Amino acid sequence: MKHFSNIIIGFGKAGKTLAGTLAKHGEEVLVIEKDPNMYGGTCINIACLPTKNMIINAHRGIRYEAALKKKNDLTAKLRNKNYHKVADLSGVTVLTATAEFLDDHTLQVSDNSGQETLQADRIFINTGATPVWPNIDGLLNSKKVYSSTDLLAKDKQLKELVILGSGPIGLEFASMYTQFGSHVTIVDKAPKILGKFEPEVAQQAKHDLEEDGISFLLESHITNVNDTLNGVTLTISTPEGMKEIQADGLLVATGRRANVTDLHLERTSIKTGSHGEILVNDVLETNAKDVYALGDVTGGPQFTYISLDDWRIIANNLYGNKTRSRLNRPVFANTIFLNPAISSIGRTEEQLREAGIDYTVLKISAASVPKAQVIGNPRSIYKALIDPQSHQILGTTIYAEESFETINIISLAMQNHLPAEALRDQIYTHPTMTEALNDLFDQI
Repeated sequence: MKHFSNIIIGFGKAGKTLAGTLAKHGEEVLVIEKDPNMYGGTCINIACLPTKNMIINAHRGIRYEAALKKKNDLTAKLRNKNYHKVADLSGVTVLTATAEFLDDHTLQVSDNSGQETLQADRIFINTGATPVWPNIDGLLNSKKVYSSTDLLAKDKQLKELVILGSGPIGLEFASMYTQFGSHVTIVDKAPKILGKFEPEVAQQAKHDLEEDGISFLLESHITNVNDTLNGVTLTISTPEGMKEIQADGLLVATGRRANVTDLHLERTSIKTGSHGEILVNDVLETNAKDVYALGDVTGGPQFTYISLDDWRIIANNLYGNKTRSRLNRPVFANTIFLNPAISSIGRTEEQLREAGIDYTVLKISAASVPKAQVIGNPRSIYKALIDPQSHQILGTTIYAEESFETINIISLAMQNHLPAEALRDQIYTHPTMTEALNDLFDQI
């Protein structure tokens, strides 16, 4: 039975970065990844980077097939780079195999050559998340139903696409496919999209998505999926009654859950939550001694930058001053890449009201910002919530071009407790969308 000082299960953002840190400190590391197409993790292979590459090229007017080739070339390059960045480190071994627990510190790994039993002093679980499949008649047996991973790899564009789910993944794919020239229908049980966002931003985004050609069936659900010769027939219950839609395919975007099934955690003392997530404390330790979990598998925010911060927490507690934890994680933003993107950070009006926190609303349109006219997309709402006394920024939502860059300025100000005047009085380069912050905070 082989023994390792450290075993990392999963080649994701947190795991691969941790492997480098362990190796830097002279530690022996085995990284186990079951899928050779996932070296580097979800972000570079099937999520953040490939989807945003497709979205950007769709907005540029590039045809689907050409955009797909660009995406495939990019992911292949990044996958190879990430593999060698880890595998070429002294003291690090990469094994392509499936792994399952036999007990808290014993694993059975399997590949085409057979099975082997391994033990480790420390084990880090970084297996990410996997799509949730709803219980709908005919869905699991259909050959025309796709996850986001499946659809992203499809070599032929679906001209008529139905998307189940109006969350970030569903909306991003809807916007992308619409820009490529497909007709998209979104089906969701919710009465409105973006329910946790500022309502005026959600309303404006829905209006703009509809203007782009996207159809919405809200307060609706699919009851049956039936494959046809050329596509799929979907039976949908709507407020107006039952209806059928013919489509080339159905994208299921109803969320993701912790990817733990193959690990057989029932053989260990590792505890999981109600959704299968691995339960960890504030420094990412499971209840099994010297077994940690990082990234999406813990059930936390599913962002690659949160996985990276999980690595910081682990590294700080192994080799640093042990001050980092999930309790003092820096503030962070999130973005949905639509046309334009929606970026937000902090609390919304509703959340502040529920918490009994006083606030002042600042709001502008960026239609007058020169860069918006240069880009040719004046769609926009900038909304900031500030403390009436200290002028600390409590939350911001930006629906505008390049919001994903501008929101990082807000994040930096919030993390360092800068008053809004600091952003109001800043001199920004021109023409940039960040210039809108001068006008937004000039209302103080």
